[in-house]
Amino acid sequence: MSPVPAVPEGAVPAVPEGFAAAYRDQQARYPAGEPGWQPVHTVYVPADRFTARTVSEWGEQASSLVKAHLPDADALAEVFGVPAGLAEGVHARLLTKLSTEPVEDLRIDFEDGYGVRPGEEEDRHVARAVEAVAALHAEGALPRRWGPRVKSFADGDPARSVRTLSLFVTGVAERAGGLPPGFTVTFPKILMEPYVTLFAGVLERLEARAGARLPFEMQVEAPQTLHFLRPELAQSLGGRLAAAHFGVFDYTAAIGLPPHEQRLDHPACDHARHVMQTALAGTGVELSDGSLAASPASGRAKDVHALWRRHAELVRHSLRHGFYQGWDMHPSHLVSRFATVYAFHLARYDDYHERVSAWEERRQAGGGIMDEPATIRTLAAALRRADAALP
Repeated sequence: MSPVPAVPEGAVPAVPEGFAAAYRDQQARYPAGEPGWQPVHTVYVPADRFTARTVSEWGEQASSLVKAHLPDADALAEVFGVPAGLAEGVHARLLTKLSTEPVEDLRIDFEDGYGVRPGEEEDRHVARAVEAVAALHAEGALPRRWGPRVKSFADGDPARSVRTLSLFVTGVAERAGGLPPGFTVTFPKILMEPYVTLFAGVLERLEARAGARLPFEMQVEAPQTLHFLRPELAQSLGGRLAAAHFGVFDYTAAIGLPPHEQRLDHPACDHARHVMQTALAGTGVELSDGSLAASPASGRAKDVHALWRRHAELVRHSLRHGFYQGWDMHPSHLVSRFATVYAFHLARYDDYHERVSAWEERRQAGGGIMDEPATIRTLAAALRRADAALP
């Protein structure tokens, strides 16, 4: 072995001044490590229709649709285009999921799905929602993520939004003996950057009364919002920004798309999602796609299958673009959501595992693939994500 050459004193420059500060800033802006559990969906239920039975009813309705229109693995393979070798495992997991945890993330909606109502009426619905959440928590049936979606500040009435949130948070904390784990609140239609900071301030003041940290999700529903998405935004909110959710219908309307083009797989929506990804990469802020505003046209197999196929197309589109969560608006969506997500993860699981193992053992994977370190990190993250998503 050749000796290490001597380096004359002063030949190696000193560490540049300011490096330590820049490195600290990097760690603060981009703290994300390995991906943890993230729900595959958020179920939105209008507040006036939400009860302690909502979660179980959605599971029962979805299970009934499977029993009637997706009775076995062959039917699943035909409807969703899943390879025969995967269909049996996907079908079994689907049945298990619907019977044990049909809803991973629940949002009680006081915004678009609920509408504008007299203040006294919304207060009554907040009180009813509080009782239902407390009952679900007592039964051990509260989803792993849960919380309200409040009204936007962009409507010019922040008092209503703040009142609903305050009554909800303090009410649940009192009834449940503290705020149960998994709470988050969705903040919609953020047309001005100051609204995000103002809302975070509301949460900070409520935290003392709730006895818990109050994270929130921002909705990206307008082109204006894309202009102020950046890593520093998440950093400036004291770690309260947990996720950014894309709102397909408000966004496509805001940029002037015709009604029949208001769809998640429109190229304009791809652009918005990619801006979200690049702006928030590495920050630890989760990303979620939007919804399909449709339900089966009837209870006939033809119509149910048509809805499932269309929803599955959109879910696959989201997954291919790196969005692993989306909104579900109807019990039928649970079937196509879980079936598509499970098929997506299982299709390449063994191949990914082999490639990661080959890298770790310093050998070449099958097929002559020469993986780069960045690819291995992506493969390992995909395996962790699959393990978290699969029942």
